[in-house]
Amino acid sequence: MTSRRQGLILYAHGARDRRWAEPFQRLRERIAARAPQCIVTVAFLEHMAPDLASAAVQLAARGASAVRIVPMFFGRGGHLREDFPRQLEAARKAAPSVAFVVTQSAGESEQVQDALAEFALAAPADGERD
Repeated sequence: MTSRRQGLILYAHGARDRRWAEPFQRLRERIAARAPQCIVTVAFLEHMAPDLASAAVQLAARGASAVRIVPMFFGRGGHLREDFPRQLEAARKAAPSVAFVVTQSAGESEQVQDALAEFALAAPADGERD
């Protein structure tokens, strides 16, 4: 019997270039290290796998009964207004035993905005090192 755990999906756009996902995988690893009790994965809107429904099924199979979805988008454009609700409905159908909670998009967070402002003001140019 698998114990029930909290799941977390970092929901990102996706790209044809596999390297595009590397920062999201590093973020997943950081989160998993900080919250080992949480099952963390990345899901993609398009071009990459897993999609949201597949990620939800994987988390359910690993014991997640509740899943928090964090849209890793800068704002709520057409993808989050139109595509995401369809994918969320597909995830709910694919993993009916899972309770889903959706957060605001990452870029809409004041904390993220503050971190990006600090980064923009202090970031070294490409090739420069501290």
